[in-house]
Amino acid sequence: MRIEQLPSDFKKALPVLEEIEKAGFEAYFVGGSVRDHILGLSIHDVDIATSAYPEEIKTIFKRTVDTGIQHGTVTVLFNEDSYEITTFRTESGYQDFRRPDSVTFVRSLEDDLKRRDFTINALAVDRNGDVIDKFDGLTDLNKRVIRAVGKAEERFHEDALRMMRAVRFQSQLDFTVEEQTAKAIKDNAHLLEKIAVERIREEFIKLMLGRAWQIGFADFLKLDLSEYCPSFKGQRNNLEKLLDLDNELFVDEEAAWTAIGYVMNLEPNQFNKMLRNWKVSNKSRETSVATDKMIRHFKDGNFDVWDIYRLGVDNFDRVKSLCRLFDIEFDDANLTQKVVNIPIKSSRDLAITGNDIIKILGIKPGPKIGNYMSDIEHKVVEGTVYNNFDKLKEYLLSK
Repeated sequence: MRIEQLPSDFKKALPVLEEIEKAGFEAYFVGGSVRDHILGLSIHDVDIATSAYPEEIKTIFKRTVDTGIQHGTVTVLFNEDSYEITTFRTESGYQDFRRPDSVTFVRSLEDDLKRRDFTINALAVDRNGDVIDKFDGLTDLNKRVIRAVGKAEERFHEDALRMMRAVRFQSQLDFTVEEQTAKAIKDNAHLLEKIAVERIREEFIKLMLGRAWQIGFADFLKLDLSEYCPSFKGQRNNLEKLLDLDNELFVDEEAAWTAIGYVMNLEPNQFNKMLRNWKVSNKSRETSVATDKMIRHFKDGNFDVWDIYRLGVDNFDRVKSLCRLFDIEFDDANLTQKVVNIPIKSSRDLAITGNDIIKILGIKPGPKIGNYMSDIEHKVVEGTVYNNFDKLKEYLLSK
């Protein structure tokens, strides 16, 4: 197969390939960028693989950075752009089921492609647009199949995170996992326990935010990967409830986590603990917990504008999308208008400060100042007092 019209990102990088070839070496575009272009998707990164060793690349180009030179990667600064160029290599001895114990640089493109995870990622393109496909990746792209390069079990023993990548690609590309590859995932799912939670979480969130997340999530459960993820062991029946919902896309990571906590019937403190077990960032964790609490208010029908404000106006749209997902009824138009009319997003937006209160009332600093500020905040949010310095001063003096 030949790509007649190279994407602009490839065209811009062509001089880099030409410089390497002028020096007597091979160079190709490889990996996900090739896959995505063939599928008609946008390209995010341009990866270049070469037969030149790192030290040889550094003699070809004037400006380089040793990004990951022990694994053969050198960043080349060329025409105000940067390109990661990696030497063809083989790997061996994966004692931690994640990183190779040794890396050997080679001159063979086929040997380099042989170590890659899936056939659809083991494609290369030369500067003329010719696609090098040693493992039938183009056929798998046409069939929309995710299949391991060579023996699937070996690939997953080399890097157990590849099992999560398989279901993540399912979700992002709307592909299916080939039968033998799926069997190898199920047989080796326990190896996920060897992988850092942060790496698993990164793949899991990409899965949940994919365009076909329910397909990837279904195999995540069916192939037992969920059993070896934080807080998910024994939760398959609850997690499967997500598969019965409309295939609405999650607006963000926090929406996905909140939906998971909801079907697992977790109390706020349990939900918070689950997110900590997944090592979710503090910001995402706090936002997810607030979203969960707001949904509970909506479900019970026991809330007012202050509850929404207190739990974060910025969370409101996320809550609405999740309420639609879980068939939680509420007066959308009326409530949305009320939220739009909330004049502030936080106490920082108030037109008066604690120091102002001290001066206006002629009192000393102390706990009373916080009480006054809290009262003013309530009144402004509820629309009882206008958020204007003079109006707030007038209200204070009237008390």
